[in-house]
Amino acid sequence: MLPPDDFDPPVGIAETLEPGLRRIVAPNPSAMTYRGTNTYLIGTTAIGVIDPGPQSDLHLQAILEAIGPGQHISHIIVTHTHLDHSPLARPLADRCGAPVLAFGHASAGRSQVMQTLAQNGLLGGGEGIDHDFVPDQRLADGEMIEADGWSVQALHTPGHIGNHLSLGWGDACFTADHVMGWASSLVSPPDGDLTDFMASCTRLAATDWRVFYPGHGAPVDTPAARLDWLIQHRQSREAAILAELARAPATAREVAEKVYAETPQALLGAATRNVLAHLVDLTGKSQVSPIGELHAEARFRHHAK
Repeated sequence: MLPPDDFDPPVGIAETLEPGLRRIVAPNPSAMTYRGTNTYLIGTTAIGVIDPGPQSDLHLQAILEAIGPGQHISHIIVTHTHLDHSPLARPLADRCGAPVLAFGHASAGRSQVMQTLAQNGLLGGGEGIDHDFVPDQRLADGEMIEADGWSVQALHTPGHIGNHLSLGWGDACFTADHVMGWASSLVSPPDGDLTDFMASCTRLAATDWRVFYPGHGAPVDTPAARLDWLIQHRQSREAAILAELARAPATAREVAEKVYAETPQALLGAATRNVLAHLVDLTGKSQVSPIGELHAEARFRHHAK
C-alpha cells in the first residue's frame, strides 16, 4: 500500500487533532518512519506525552515549547523500545520530572519461542532497539493511566516487538507501530513475532474503535477496515510463501525476492525479515521446517498435506 500523498505535516509543531489531543512530528523521516515519529500530547492541564521519540535536541525543545501556561507534563508513556520512539523519554523526564511508563525493557513480552531463538543468537534481528531503556513504572496489560481530565488503558499488543503497547483513549486507540495507514508493520524475529502480531490484530478488532492514531503517518479513520486489510495481507503473504516453498526449498531471502518482487531494493532487507517471521510462524504450525538448524539463512522446506 502506497503512502497517502496528502500527509505532509509540519515538523516540530504541535497540531491539534481533536479536543485534548495534539501531535508533534519528530525530525526523523526515513523509509521506515515515513514523515517521522508521531509524538502525541493528551490533556489540557496535566499533559501525557506518548512516544517522546528519537534522541533529538530539536524534538525535545519542540515538546517543551508545546507545554503552555498552566500546563505540566504528568506522564511520559512509551509504546515500545525502538530507537525512533523511546530514547527521548529519559531526557524529557529529567527536564520535567514526570515518570516514564512502559510495558518493560527491550526484551520484555517476548514469547517463549522467541526467547529461545534469541538465546541461540541465530536469527539476527535487533533493528534499532533501545537496549538502555528502563521505565520508572511498568504497565500491566489492561492497566489504566489517569490524570486530570484524561485516562488511557494500556493494551499489550506484541508482534512488532514483544513490549509493544497500544493505548485505548475512549473510542480512539494509539496503535503505535502495530497498525498504521501508510504501511504494514515490520515483524522481525526475535523481537518481532508474527504469531503474536496476528493475535494482537484480532484483539484490537474485537473493539469498535472510532479512529487509530499511529506512530507514523496520518490517523486511520476506518480502523476495522484497516485491521481486516492487515490480517488479509498477512494471510496472502503466507499463501505466497507456501506456494514458493512448494516449488522448491528456499531461504527467507530467496522467497522475499519472489514474493516481494515489487518492493524497492532498499527495502528488501526488511521484506526478508518479514518472510523470516512468517517462516518461524509456519514452523510452529508444522507447515514448513528448516533444513537443519533454524537460523536466519536456513533453507526451508514445505510440508505437503
